[in-house]
Amino acid sequence: MKQYIVIGCGRFGSSLATTMNLLGHQVMAIDKSEEIIQNLSDKVTHVAAVDVTDEYALRSLGLGNFDVAIIAIGSDIRASIMATLIAKEMGVEQVVCKAKDELQAKVLYKIGADRVVFPERDMGIRVAHNLVSDNILDHIELDPEYSIMEIVTPNKWIGKTLIELDLRAKYEITILAIKDGDDINVIPSPQERLQENSILVVIGKNSNISAIVAKDKNSK
Repeated sequence: MKQYIVIGCGRFGSSLATTMNLLGHQVMAIDKSEEIIQNLSDKVTHVAAVDVTDEYALRSLGLGNFDVAIIAIGSDIRASIMATLIAKEMGVEQVVCKAKDELQAKVLYKIGADRVVFPERDMGIRVAHNLVSDNILDHIELDPEYSIMEIVTPNKWIGKTLIELDLRAKYEITILAIKDGDDINVIPSPQERLQENSILVVIGKNSNISAIVAKDKNSK
């Protein structure tokens, strides 16, 4: 089982730490705020009230013993840089950093971050997709052109099999899973017949998926 440390527990860091704990992982959460740490004390494996700009304090926590460090400090670039450098120096296998813009992301990548995430931007994209279409239920952007989306079965697809629809050839999209209530069919057979109100987890170009959804909406 991997061990995670979350450095900086604002809304994003706290949510991340508690969710990973619920998923069964060992999680240590650290923040300079005693109040935040107190609130998290029964929601993660370990907590510590530490100034993340204090190199000695971070080292004393045994940072190098963790498999993944999430640097969830978006507002203080100096603290984020310091924590990232220390985590890499101490041999943390994977360092994931939160950034507020592309410039900050470039700096973090330069000093060794393995991955940089943009929580506010990514959530904005997901909310926008959900707002503009009732048929798009969730959205995960893979890059500026491709995404994984959850969509309701379009009317014209109901009752047809995947092989009949030939989605990869016609639309350059692939259905990864089909959800019906609590049942999830991962990598469905080409003979799978789509049902009304099923949730389709699809991967493909954003423009192609959006066009399918818009066309279905206009046909109602």
